[in-house]
Parts: sequence; C-alpha cells; structure tokens
Amino acid sequence: MRSPAVSGRLFVVGLGPGDPDWLTPEAARALAQATDLVGYASYLDRVPVRAGQTRHASDNRVEIERARHALALAISGRVVAVVSGGDPGIFAMAAALFEAVDKGEPAWRDLTIEVLPGISAMQAAAARAGAPLGHDFCAISLSDNLKPWTLIEKRLRAAAEGDFVIALYNPASNARPDRIRDAFALLAKHKSGDTSVILARAVGRSDERLEITTLAKADQSRVDMATLVLIGSSATRLIPRTKGRPWVYTPRGAS
Repeated sequence: MRSPAVSGRLFVVGLGPGDPDWLTPEAARALAQATDLVGYASYLDRVPVRAGQTRHASDNRVEIERARHALALAISGRVVAVVSGGDPGIFAMAAALFEAVDKGEPAWRDLTIEVLPGISAMQAAAARAGAPLGHDFCAISLSDNLKPWTLIEKRLRAAAEGDFVIALYNPASNARPDRIRDAFALLAKHKSGDTSVILARAVGRSDERLEITTLAKADQSRVDMATLVLIGSSATRLIPRTKGRPWVYTPRGAS
C-alpha cells in the first residue's frame, strides 16, 4: 500500500556569515514562503519578520531535537525553514536534520526536503584575506562534544603532515577554552612557526575583526566561537602592502 501524500515541505537554509548581502536569492525566497521558521535564536533574529509566520527558537546545543520538531511541523502540512548560519551542510543543521530522518519516523522520508547552500564562514574569511584556500584545504571542527579529542588530534596531525591549508571551526568556547591552544601546540610540531594564520572573527557583522599573523605569534586568547581560524600550508604566501593589511594567498600550483 502506498503511503498517503505528504503536503508539508522543509527547507534547510544557509543564512551566510552575517551580512544580509550574502543571503542567496534562493534562500530568501524559501524564508519568505515558510509558515514556520526553526533555529537557534540568534540566527532567527537575522531573518526579517513576516506577518503570519511562526518562529520556533531554541538553544544552540539541541540540534537533533530542533530537527525533529521541524520534521513534525512539516509532516503536519507546514512549510518549514530550518535556518543555519553560514552553509547548513558544513558543521550545521543539514546533517542533524538527515540524522533525525534516518533514525526517526518512517513517514519523514516521504517529505520534500531541500538543502539551500549558503556562503560558509571559511569562504567569507578567505575572501576578506585574499585567496588562502586557492589550493588543497580541509576543514576540522575542534568541538569535542560529539567526538573524542583523540580523533580531532589524529585529523589535525594528518592535515598538517599532508600540508593542507586548514580551516578550524568551533575553535574555543567557555566550556573548552584550551582546545585551540592544544591544537596550535600539536600543529607547531609539524608546521613552521612562520606559517600564516588568519583569525577571522564575526566576518560580515558589525564587530568583524580580521588578524593576519603566524603560527608562532598568534594570540590564542583572542579566539572564541565566533572566530574562524585559517592556517596556511607551506606554500601560502603574503603580499605586503604600503596601505592596509597584506593579502594572503595559496598558489594553485602548490605541491
């Protein structure tokens, strides 16, 4: 017997790093047509209020519960937009949503679900600095909430030995202020102290701050959850300028 038709629809929307100009037209259309918006409160605050739209705000550390709530709304016939900062598929809500589908109600698999990409934090930070992601790179989250620190160390070591440019997400928080120091100490064993480092905080927002420094000189105390850390490869270069900060790029032909 065929399952009854499901009328609800669910969008997983990337809001970008913060600047409204970085919201894609596709994402804006989805937000405008949604009957319900679901997300972390600070992300929902970035979405313009529309009459008749219901907002469902929650804490940042309840991703699976948030996903299940959104799926329940959609299965009831609502048009739901689950919002994420940056790109929803990079350390964000898209994976949590599909994990909930995978382990949840069979009917959820019949929903129409669309993931709408956004500009990621590492793309925004790289664009501000120049082109540090111009050659091979990887992204690693330093959060050990869902995986052991030993696994993070293994991946950091492999990325350093492979000489990738490394984007570090979730580098520090009040609960784990020392993980960024642990990461830098590990990387210092495999990378030169003069390796370029970019500390990009709140890119696209009014309190944006971008610092270009080195692995040896980086002030890790200035890193928090709003900071994206980019660590260069051995091929990453700086172009000094008489006015303004230098440009940082990684040549496309790096070995």
